[in-house]
Amino acid sequence: MAEPERDHITAAGDGRLKTGLRTRHLVMMSLGSAIGAGLFVGSGEGIALAGPAALVAYAIIGLIIVSVMRMLGELAAADPNPGAFSYYVGKALGPGAGFMMGWLWWIQMTLVVSAEALAAAEGLNGLVGVLPSWGWALVFMVVFTALNLTGAANFGELEFWLALIKVTFIVVFLAIGAAYLFGWTSEPSPGIDNVGEFLPNGLGGVTAALLVIAFAFGGIEIIAVAAAETDDPGPSVTKAIRTIVWRILLFYVGSVLIIILVLPATDDRLQSGPFVGVLEQAGLPAVATTMGAIIVVALLSSMNVNLYGASRMLFSLGLRRMAPSETATTSTRGVPIIAVLASVVVGFAMVPANYVWGEQVLDKLLALVGSTLLVTWLAITAAQIVLRRRADREGVHLPMRMWLYPYLSWATMLALAVIVLLGLWTDSVRGQIASTALLAFVLWGVGTIIARRRSASPNS
Repeated sequence: MAEPERDHITAAGDGRLKTGLRTRHLVMMSLGSAIGAGLFVGSGEGIALAGPAALVAYAIIGLIIVSVMRMLGELAAADPNPGAFSYYVGKALGPGAGFMMGWLWWIQMTLVVSAEALAAAEGLNGLVGVLPSWGWALVFMVVFTALNLTGAANFGELEFWLALIKVTFIVVFLAIGAAYLFGWTSEPSPGIDNVGEFLPNGLGGVTAALLVIAFAFGGIEIIAVAAAETDDPGPSVTKAIRTIVWRILLFYVGSVLIIILVLPATDDRLQSGPFVGVLEQAGLPAVATTMGAIIVVALLSSMNVNLYGASRMLFSLGLRRMAPSETATTSTRGVPIIAVLASVVVGFAMVPANYVWGEQVLDKLLALVGSTLLVTWLAITAAQIVLRRRADREGVHLPMRMWLYPYLSWATMLALAVIVLLGLWTDSVRGQIASTALLAFVLWGVGTIIARRRSASPNS
């Protein structure tokens, strides 16, 4: 069933997507996508909402994403495809579900691109001024749209080094934070005096934080989208998945633990820049300024990777006739130009929105994307359960296998369902989850209708 789609990928448009990514590129692209606004900005928002309990929430979401990524690795290693989980969900649950997943993730990624641009703009405005936040956001959108249109020959290598900067920064931050807490810097250690009440806003605060925290881990699944452009997809994805998930969990939980111990839950710097706030508190304002610049670079790198992911998903939808055929055409350099341009529309629209409503736009984007990620993870889990059962029944060899199948897969499904139910019982996030669910069902219905009409057409 997968082979015809590969034939379309080879023949689409004037050119085609070109391979060339390696395992180290996949690892760093996925790290680069995940280490962005969700960590540098959203971590402070999550702590402000949940207090010290945010650490538990991060650990829960982190363990869920480790399980989801293992399931996704099983699927991608066996059948690499630029449609990734949209393609797998379609195989498992029908074309309507695949349509829903592809379009919902594309919408999610366009929102993430917008959030990264706004977060980087606010960071640069705070460092150097010169332009207002909306002005910097416009500059970033223009520059990175142009970069994505020029060709992807060196994309993987560029992102490898940009992501390495981010990873190095996280390691340095963890070392400095630990040194400060142990009393090894010029400033006295606060010990655990800043921890305060574990649940300052009750269970509702934790539930509200879960969506923001979910956004923090968003983008790691881009590894499956990029798999189709690797020279040796199966082994590359297997190695990359095994390498990345534990690093992400360590970086996120470690960083959040230090922030919670250093900054009180009422500190304004949790909202504006928790990482810079920690370094300032440790008595290193010069390092904080330098790190502030690195954070801006990190956010832009994440934005670049997510724009890549959005364009490839739209390209795949076009190949499967779930989007206008123009989105499946590529330039002679292998760039899906129409898909790239369509994927930056929301980002450009957020520029005037930021001008009118300011930082509120970024806060809304952080929460909105979290609820769409829950749908993505639920769909991946459902697809893995169905396709693994099918593969076992047919005796298909799988290069990578999910741990403790089917028990861990079902446990992950249950954990995600509990988070959704908690969200529906929490006033502050009920509307977000309900609207996302409505959008998902509408897209599923539209996709089902389109698939039925296509199958009924004599020219299909």
